[in-house]
Amino acid sequence: MEHGFTWFQWVPGLQRLPHWVAGSLLIFSVITFFSLLVNRSLQKRASYLVPDKNFSLLNIFDVAVEKLLTLAESVMGHHDGKRFFPLMAALFIYILLSNFLGLIPGFLPPTDNLNTNVACALTVFIFYNYQGFKIHGFKYLKHFMGPIWWLAPIMIVIEVISHLVRPASLSIRLFGNISGDHLVLGIFSQLVPIGVPIIFLFLGLFVSVIQAFVFTLLSMVYISLATAHDH
Repeated sequence: MEHGFTWFQWVPGLQRLPHWVAGSLLIFSVITFFSLLVNRSLQKRASYLVPDKNFSLLNIFDVAVEKLLTLAESVMGHHDGKRFFPLMAALFIYILLSNFLGLIPGFLPPTDNLNTNVACALTVFIFYNYQGFKIHGFKYLKHFMGPIWWLAPIMIVIEVISHLVRPASLSIRLFGNISGDHLVLGIFSQLVPIGVPIIFLFLGLFVSVIQAFVFTLLSMVYISLATAHDH
């Protein structure tokens, strides 16, 4: 798909990069910058348990971390929720900011390209299978055999296909929704440049949050299933 103007065309070193690579580098830089700011603020805070009196960046991060951690613990359990929280939070924040980037004129979301989404989905796929083998050893393979031994040949085929489809499902779902939303916003912005695009900007915000949430939630479910102790 051919894209029009982007601000990356004016940045030396980013001109020849695909927009999803340049966008990912920008998101990485933004996350790193704000992480350093928050870390600096934490070092100055007298107590980690007492929030700032006034509205601050640190308060925003406190609320975001609390909500994400609560979600992780509700899906994966208290222990696993905290254990796998760094990866889940990183996925959610990266995907969310990547989606938001497409709502800024002159930028394209990295998540409207399958390369970005497949990379995130394969990270989850490799990670949850690694954790499954790490926790259960070769007994993890019993998860693919089903509850009845004589159904194992059929269940193995079904389970393997099901697991292989997971990264494709995560990638295509995110790609379809974000690219479709960005396309609709672009079309209506050209047809009616005043007023109407605001409606689709709010719709884009909603879709961006929902898609980041769905991707992260499904990732939590996959990890939880792989590490469950009732196989």
